[in-house]
Amino acid sequence: MEQNRSLGLLSISRKGANVTVGEEQVGAVARAGRARLLLLAQDASEHTVRRAKSFVAGTAQPLLRLSFTKDELGSALGVSSCAMAAITDVRLAQAFVKTLGEPEKYAELLRELDVRVQRVEKRREE
Repeated sequence: MEQNRSLGLLSISRKGANVTVGEEQVGAVARAGRARLLLLAQDASEHTVRRAKSFVAGTAQPLLRLSFTKDELGSALGVSSCAMAAITDVRLAQAFVKTLGEPEKYAELLRELDVRVQRVEKRREE
């Protein structure tokens, strides 16, 4: 059930242009500092994992290895297969992590995203 909610949220986010799909596009978004959460499929190759880590190295952009396969992730995002994606909206990143369940596993990431959401809201108020 939780998986369906998580993948459904990704699908909606993609339609709203808040998710970038594919290694090259994700790399460009991450280098520009706009990736709020980098997502990796469970069965992503070691080369892809190394590239994702290099995209976020030295930045505050978190990287999350999912329990979804490339096919499951791709299906939710409207492509045949997807090993890497990036969420570009901090609120959607926070909501996605919350739908994954296992709050103790993602507690640190959720705290970090909460702080970022508060900063965004504070800036919007000003």
